Amino acid sequence: MKPFFKAALTAVAAVLASQAMAQITFYEHDNFQGRTFSTERQVNNFDRAGFNDRASSVIVEGERWSRWEVCDDIRFAGRCVVLRPGRYESLRAMGLNDRVSSVKPVGRNARVTDERLVAPPLASQVIFYENEGFQGRTFTANEQVENFSQVGFNDRASSAVVLGQRWEVCNDSGFNGQCMVLNPGRYPSLRDMGLNDRISSVRAVAGTARLEERRFAPAPVAVYDSRPREDERLFEARVTSVRAVVGPAEQRCWVEREEVGSNRGDPNVGGAVVGALLGGILGHQVGGGVGKDIATVGGVVAGAAIGSNVGRDNNGQPTTREVQRCATRPSNAAPAFWDVSYNFRGTDHRIQMTAAPGPTIRVNARGEPRS
Repeated sequence: MKPFFKAALTAVAAVLASQAMAQITFYEHDNFQGRTFSTERQVNNFDRAGFNDRASSVIVEGERWSRWEVCDDIRFAGRCVVLRPGRYESLRAMGLNDRVSSVKPVGRNARVTDERLVAPPLASQVIFYENEGFQGRTFTANEQVENFSQVGFNDRASSAVVLGQRWEVCNDSGFNGQCMVLNPGRYPSLRDMGLNDRISSVRAVAGTARLEERRFAPAPVAVYDSRPREDERLFEARVTSVRAVVGPAEQRCWVEREEVGSNRGDPNVGGAVVGALLGGILGHQVGGGVGKDIATVGGVVAGAAIGSNVGRDNNGQPTTREVQRCATRPSNAAPAFWDVSYNFRGTDHRIQMTAAPGPTIRVNARGEPRS
């Protein structure tokens, strides 16, 4: 075989191999759950495959340059977006949940506008924080960690942010002990799930893995993944308003000691009378004549004085008691978040941010914020 024909056949084989590897798989539910439909070639009408308006998540496989056009009407009509290789756990943000009706591969050299090109999904990760409320030192896991002691974060995590996919966390190394599965989102505290300062290992959970309901942690606070995507063009959008939102007022209570009284209290009249009688009797037993009379009078006076003090607090010293006091936290507490409005290409957008923005914020071609 001549070298020219051999090179040509090699090139054709390489093209066919790369095309064979390109595949798109649609899932009936979010997070790659439910029935599936896979294809390596264009499909003009999903009705013929029994999957019209059913797709909720999708996995695109192939070379880095592989792209697929997905449309919400048959024969590539209606609204269409272009997906690059990656795992798209939900089509909701694209407006295509349960709406896909046709799909076709996009040529390697075909030009695609930024508005149609969907940002590829980012690598899954989980960020652990040393304190509750996402405070203190952090540790970010992009892959499984069998022993947190090796990364200096054993039994330290108190809150977490999960991005991309589900992660399993365990309170013993090697994924042993008590384990729970965290869905993507923000977990301000791990206390309620019994894992505060107890996490020792973590690993990602495959989207197709079937898990018992009891293994899942309580539902997290939704989180928007604002990390820039690969090859994504970014722009500056003008901020039009910023409003600091303070959390609800909180009541703080404490216990302190207070003085009950510093005076000696009222004289004990009954005690004075009894004391005078007893003192007089005792004084009358002393001496004789005038001396006995003086002793009797002295006994009455002394007995009355002693008797009047019977039952008075601490010999007149002040007493204290524990009292609970409460106060409402002032309204100038640190903001819980910032409510931000911005305008990009004539369209108003609104987001919540954890920090106050500057005069502009970074966005992609569709106006989605990027950190």
